[in-house]
Amino acid sequence: MTMSPERLSAGSSAPLPANAFGGNALAAAAMITWSAGFPAAEVLLQTWPPVMLLAARLVLAATGILLLWAMREGVQTVLRAPWRKGLMIGFFGFGASAYLIIQAQVLTNAVTAALICSAAPVIGGVIEMLQGQRRLGVRFALGAAATVTGGIIATSSLSGAELGLGAAAAAVAITLYTWASSASVRALPDLSPAGRSSVTICGGLLLASVMTAGTALLGGEWLPRAPVSGYQLQMLLIFGLVSVMLSQLLWLSSVDRLGVALASFHTNLAPFYVMILMLFLGESWEWPQAIGAAVVGLGVVVAQDRRPKLAEPMGGSRA
Repeated sequence: MTMSPERLSAGSSAPLPANAFGGNALAAAAMITWSAGFPAAEVLLQTWPPVMLLAARLVLAATGILLLWAMREGVQTVLRAPWRKGLMIGFFGFGASAYLIIQAQVLTNAVTAALICSAAPVIGGVIEMLQGQRRLGVRFALGAAATVTGGIIATSSLSGAELGLGAAAAAVAITLYTWASSASVRALPDLSPAGRSSVTICGGLLLASVMTAGTALLGGEWLPRAPVSGYQLQMLLIFGLVSVMLSQLLWLSSVDRLGVALASFHTNLAPFYVMILMLFLGESWEWPQAIGAAVVGLGVVVAQDRRPKLAEPMGGSRA
């Protein structure tokens, strides 16, 4: 059994170092833009019910990414896409995970919800091993251990109440998100990252629409409790266009290059990004979270072999 943390692919050749570097840069950018959604949600959740917030977020994201995809690759490409597969992945994966992340933030707070997502690298590694894409190597195992340790350090100051239902919601959310990230690359190999982002985000919007309609029919709260201000509209644009549309495009481009396991290591830095962004909303600096994020960053570096042997991306596409 080889001990190098490699992704396996019959007949594939080692990629250029720039490809791995680019994949890490894309993953970092995806996490920064995704993290921007947590502070925005803190503002919006004061008056917006979760189900309507999810729907509004995905309407913006789906509209923006579809227009971008059609402009870049043509309307015929959009029409010929495997919509059924993409909608299913988005419905059960990205849509459900997006709703559960919002619920996790309602039950806890922005930083806590982001911290629970530190399980993503372990989940991603398990998924790739079950799919026969990865062997458990020393560097990958050490990197995973470092990220888990960093997550424990970062959450050491949290109370038991904060790690209850909210943590469970976040854990299920990141599991679904990681699965959907891998599934979108494997099941939609002929689509570009923009195409994969479009069809899966639309799948999430389909779920949000069903949930919103169901909530309204059952007499539940589905409209904002107060008039929407200009500031809230700005936060909504960040929540939808930056934290979903742009983040999803960057993320799936990264998964295309690195695989879901290595790309997922970057999710452990999201709490650090959220903490920095929350400073602008008046929150205090927490040293345990900062130290934990630093340990996580070390794990990201350790997990990636200096001479990686990554599989050729399944889609063969580039952002």
